[in-house]
Amino acid sequence: MELRQLRYLVAVVEEGGFTRAAARLHLAQPGLSAQIRQLEKELGQPLLDRSGRSVTPTEVGRAVLPYARAALAAADGVRQAVDEHTGLLRGRVTLGLVSGATGHAFDVAAFLSDFHGAHPALEIALTEDTSERMQAALVAGAIDIALLGPTGEKTPAGLAFRTVIDAPLGAAVAPGDPLLSPAGRTTVPLTELRDRPLICLPRGTGVRAALERGCARAGFRPRVTFEAATPQVLAQLASRGLGVAVLPLGEEGSGAGGGLTALRLAEPGLRARIVLAWPAAGPASPAARALLDRLHEVLPHVPGRGSESGSGGEGEGEDEGAGTGPGSR
Repeated sequence: MELRQLRYLVAVVEEGGFTRAAARLHLAQPGLSAQIRQLEKELGQPLLDRSGRSVTPTEVGRAVLPYARAALAAADGVRQAVDEHTGLLRGRVTLGLVSGATGHAFDVAAFLSDFHGAHPALEIALTEDTSERMQAALVAGAIDIALLGPTGEKTPAGLAFRTVIDAPLGAAVAPGDPLLSPAGRTTVPLTELRDRPLICLPRGTGVRAALERGCARAGFRPRVTFEAATPQVLAQLASRGLGVAVLPLGEEGSGAGGGLTALRLAEPGLRARIVLAWPAAGPASPAARALLDRLHEVLPHVPGRGSESGSGGEGEGEDEGAGTGPGSR
């Protein structure tokens, strides 16, 4: 009996057939079938029922599976212990990122290239999604670490946040827009956006959540007529006079860029933030811990805003109108 045969058995059961298991294991199907039959011959019992449309474990197979999985986990533990002792990282780590999350402050491609160069045996995955879905993925363990914009006013239970960008929200308008009157104004009350067509990030993003909370406090619902996934596109739409873009101030395109003028929303606490987020109990693997440590080193830290805990109580997201960071989704 060999460990690889146990791994093959588990894969066939999990995939429900030899074809998908062979693809997952990057093996030829005849070779996979031969190895399973050899294991069954050695044990003297059939482990798989091949009579149906999908392959299922026999009664003996079901009894064997927990021991097979335990043996594989033990073997992986041995390898991990050796790797930790020698400083070699293996396995897979997934970083979640909102588009344009850190602007020019963080070159994610260069960062991942350097991290991979330091840990060549480690598989690194990058995924983009809305902040809302990434928060859920972190809690579920589907991703290890994320740069996202908080969508609530408190840190979600089970997560820890550290703020890396914190900026006020503003209204970016094209020349001649009524919001620019009287001349020289630098702020605008949120209530002046009541009947205006707005351009904003989609639902599930921190900026959108912050806008909707602020408007609810002001007694109206925002009239969002255009949505886009990045602040740059929002600014382009606003520059064509299609509406007022709600953007983090300081983000490219949210100020004078593209001919736009940015006015700070007068409501206090209406802000956009980007946070480094990870499971409150700590990263699940040595690889994820190493990635988080490196991110702590290279990312800025906004003093007084980063709770490095995630009990779900008074924490990182408790500020009025706390939203997402520049470019968050």
